[in-house]
Amino acid sequence: MSYRLNALATLLCLLLVGGCASHSVAPAPAAEGTRATLAILESTDIHSTVLSYDYYKLAEDDSLGLERMATLVHEARKEFDNSLLFDAGDTIQGTALADWQARGQPLDCDRELAIYKAMDRIGYDGATIGNHEFNYGLPFLLQVTGQPLASSGSKVHRCRGPAFPLVLANVIDVATDKPLYPPTALLDRSIRAHAADGTVVQVPIRIGIIGFTPPPIMLWDRLQLEGKVRTLGIVEAARKYAPALRAEGADIIVALSHGGIDTRAYTDSMENANWYLAQEPDIDVLLLGHSHQAFPDPGNAQSRFNDMPEVDNRLGFIHGKPAVMANMWGKSLGVIELALERRDGRWQIDRQGTHSEVRNIRTADGTTVAADPAIGEAVHSEHEATVEYVSSPIGESDFPMTTYFAAIGDVSALQPINMAQLDYVRRYIAENLPDLKDLPVLSAAAPFKLGFGGSTDFTAIDAGPLAIRSAADLYLYPNTLTAVKLDGAELKAWLEKSATYFNRIDPALASPQELVNRKVPSFNFDVIQGGIRYVIDISKPVGERIVALEYHGQPVRPEQAFILATNNYRGSGGGGFPGTGPEHIVFNAPDMNRSILIDWVRQRGHLGFSEDGNDRPWRFAPLSMAGPLVFHSASGKLDLARRAALHGVEVVADDGNGMSTYAIDLSPHE
Repeated sequence: MSYRLNALATLLCLLLVGGCASHSVAPAPAAEGTRATLAILESTDIHSTVLSYDYYKLAEDDSLGLERMATLVHEARKEFDNSLLFDAGDTIQGTALADWQARGQPLDCDRELAIYKAMDRIGYDGATIGNHEFNYGLPFLLQVTGQPLASSGSKVHRCRGPAFPLVLANVIDVATDKPLYPPTALLDRSIRAHAADGTVVQVPIRIGIIGFTPPPIMLWDRLQLEGKVRTLGIVEAARKYAPALRAEGADIIVALSHGGIDTRAYTDSMENANWYLAQEPDIDVLLLGHSHQAFPDPGNAQSRFNDMPEVDNRLGFIHGKPAVMANMWGKSLGVIELALERRDGRWQIDRQGTHSEVRNIRTADGTTVAADPAIGEAVHSEHEATVEYVSSPIGESDFPMTTYFAAIGDVSALQPINMAQLDYVRRYIAENLPDLKDLPVLSAAAPFKLGFGGSTDFTAIDAGPLAIRSAADLYLYPNTLTAVKLDGAELKAWLEKSATYFNRIDPALASPQELVNRKVPSFNFDVIQGGIRYVIDISKPVGERIVALEYHGQPVRPEQAFILATNNYRGSGGGGFPGTGPEHIVFNAPDMNRSILIDWVRQRGHLGFSEDGNDRPWRFAPLSMAGPLVFHSASGKLDLARRAALHGVEVVADDGNGMSTYAIDLSPHE
């Protein structure tokens, strides 16, 4: 029974003559030795990917989508007598559908957000709030979740939110010094079990849930949140609120924690603190997210979880606690098969019979499970309106803009962003900050989609007409523009940080070497334009790779001052780049980077390759390699590398699933 159905049942009881309390008998507690299996099902990082559809290409994409993950949920519910379904955050942002509902057309208070309509169709038992939930600002978030901001005591009107409870323990409303959302919830359920003599019995269980989001939201969305909320460390919040769940009779406490697993020293601002959260005695089960990875991932020899201490990447345990992380975009469902036994008057986990797994919508033979038609029906009108919205024309281009080869120097999908940001900042400074008008202005942009999620996870815009969907493909996130002031030493350090995207290469090795460090997300691979040129020597250690850094043909001096256009996430310190933070910020624009890009394209009308897509600011230092230097991109794209004048690129092998291994020759040329 869902959260809302429970509430409805209670209301009906109150309306009945005489009520229900005197006529109903609570189910008897399970006897000692009773055993049961409870499946804890998890989605995370759905990012409003409701349908198996790519709004940037206006095409079906069966590799993702909540509508297909829903089929896995239905199958699991048939498999297990008892199950609960939770979501670990980053739910309402991430697709053009989400942007349309947040920015394209204001959502009426009595209308439910499309992603929540879909989740209600499936039947969730609870969820937490991820960091990207805050991207559209607190008023929108609180509206669509049906959660009012604390006020002066007047009657508060709640808008329509989801039918399941949302919990969040570590974000505090500054006005009241209380949690912005209920930190916890108790779920009373009846489960099918087996008594010690084998008899099938129906018995009660009480599940507690507690939610967490990454504390660095105060950096990433500082403009939206500063002065309105503050955060607690995840461990501190668990110690503050989880014991009360146990005191209220929770048999099992499930942490819905939007974060990954990091074994570095704990701090109260730690982004991925669940290795430490698992050590808290009042946390029994962990549902994780944020990292866009699967855990456990036993079939992946490259999984970073393989060698972590106290982490079982085969069965899915952290410090002996069952845990799961279900990847992203509805590609998979996390399943914890929880073996329970009644001991010492309460349900306890039998770890010998417990394990976790991630079930993918793509099956072993390469096909994907069918979509649940009820999800498409639930959001049909929103989907059609989004397609119309993203199809609005804004200009045209005579060249394709792609990120297939952004890792080796192609800027066709980055230069339009940088040029739009440069134009905006220069005009803003001329109109509002004349004392800075003589400083050089640069711009940083990163390839948000660079193959991490497979062959469809690239920006790919054909030459020809450009629409809003083109700009949304180029600039994935609803960031706002921020300008920072930094010196030449900080500029070089910024580029050094960006260059950690590459592995250190040993030219003497005869075996193949991977160019890209997969532990560094592509959104931290900033490419800076605006008159600078630099060389990246990947044979050198981190921090010593940027050589020949010049501005308009002259070496950049350490003390030389620059203005750099970026986004609010980076400018506030997101990613830990030098030259960022409040002391460096010149101004925070009210406009989204994507809106700035759309306006710039509209003003230009026509984009040409030589002017708008071919100003390469960086190159690799030449290296005489004994063996191949390889990287991975979508198959069949070699012509795009040659169009961008990226020499020495060849196809090595077909990786399957639409990806290929490419090699790049960095030998010195005559």
